[in-house]
Amino acid sequence: MRLSLRGGPGLLAGALLWLCLGAGAYFSSPLFLAWIIAGLSFLPVLAIDAVLLLIFRRRYEVERDLPLTLAQGELVKVLLRIRGGGGISTRLRIFDLYPPLMDCAAFPAWLTHWKGRSGGKGSQVEFSYTLFPRERGAWIFPGLEFLYTSPLFFWRLRVFSPCQSRGRTFPDFKKLMAGKDLRGLLEYQGFREIRRRGQGLEFRDLREYQEGDPVKSIDWRATARQRAPNGTWRFIVRDYQEEQDQQVLCILDTGYRLRGPEFDAALEGTMLLSYTALKFGDAAAVMSFGSQERWVPPRKGLHSFSVIMNRLYDLQSSSAPSSPFSALESALIRLRRRTFIILISNFREEDGLSLSWILPRVRRKHLLLLVSFRETGVERLARRSTAELFARRTFPLPENALESAAAFSYLAARRRLYQSWERDGLLIMEATAENFSSTLVNRYLGIKRGGKL
Repeated sequence: MRLSLRGGPGLLAGALLWLCLGAGAYFSSPLFLAWIIAGLSFLPVLAIDAVLLLIFRRRYEVERDLPLTLAQGELVKVLLRIRGGGGISTRLRIFDLYPPLMDCAAFPAWLTHWKGRSGGKGSQVEFSYTLFPRERGAWIFPGLEFLYTSPLFFWRLRVFSPCQSRGRTFPDFKKLMAGKDLRGLLEYQGFREIRRRGQGLEFRDLREYQEGDPVKSIDWRATARQRAPNGTWRFIVRDYQEEQDQQVLCILDTGYRLRGPEFDAALEGTMLLSYTALKFGDAAAVMSFGSQERWVPPRKGLHSFSVIMNRLYDLQSSSAPSSPFSALESALIRLRRRTFIILISNFREEDGLSLSWILPRVRRKHLLLLVSFRETGVERLARRSTAELFARRTFPLPENALESAAAFSYLAARRRLYQSWERDGLLIMEATAENFSSTLVNRYLGIKRGGKL
């Protein structure tokens, strides 16, 4: 327990009065004597007040109750149980040392009402407040600080009481971890059911024909064995399901290409896609490159989602360089079977040349989806109206027109790059940060149901 003694409001007021008296003593001898006597009398009072605060103050024990796993952006309630022992009752303020990853407006707080018998061991107060986990990552509460005020208000004593709590803040995936139905969650977040383009790739079983079943699904051999004694036929159809036991790898860029809301959306989409793949019976793997390199090998079963969450929850992007070429090369070394690879970054014209050596190698064995974020700010510049372009007239050409021309050229170069990749048989996806997760999962479901895996 660390102690720090500081002056209080009474000490400041007393010092000001003594200085005012000293200013008058400069012009009057009787006031000078009074100033000396007041100063000498004031010192013992200060000492007694400090001794009362340091020795006879009430001691407290603290317990903190809060979940060890929090969701980013979701308010959480924290309960402090503060028990007081014997001693002189003084005015008390507390400050819980919450981590910088969270926001709180409850402190400093006054504790004036105590439950139970005053000065007894059972006296206790429960103080609750709310925290807002602003960022993902591991966090720690080192303890609590008490701020005592002495009986005469001359001193303040700051006391650090260790009360450590540790935990982690995850993306807001409590609905998934609670085991709710995926379809209901997808519909709530804007996911749509993609129409199946054909039969599934795996035979499930035989069943009796039902109204609405396609005629081509009838198994005529099985039907021939189902003739009833009265001469009627029971038509038997083959029932199919989407092919199971596929392997999905998400490669996430943690470098300079994805920053702020775009990276948060990419991480959330990666986790939700991993959950969806596990839900549909596929094996999910995740890899990151750039400032933080991590590898989660392919796993099957919904129990594997917690492993993915624990490995990725604290990922952050930075201004460090990142190489999609190196990421794909590392993935080819690790993968032993055909995989649906999803590379999430923000591709530009220069990536056409840098990736030209490795994309054919990836395409020969795997299915690759290249995912980029739409440049909404650049799109707004490129689509400005004539009035906006010539709002500020300069010579020889308006500056706004130059900005719009550069933005249009940049977007056109990106579009040409994506079209060249599509002609080579690669899959391309662009989305905004707001609908990234829904677009990515819908694309996965469409590819899976279309039989491309």
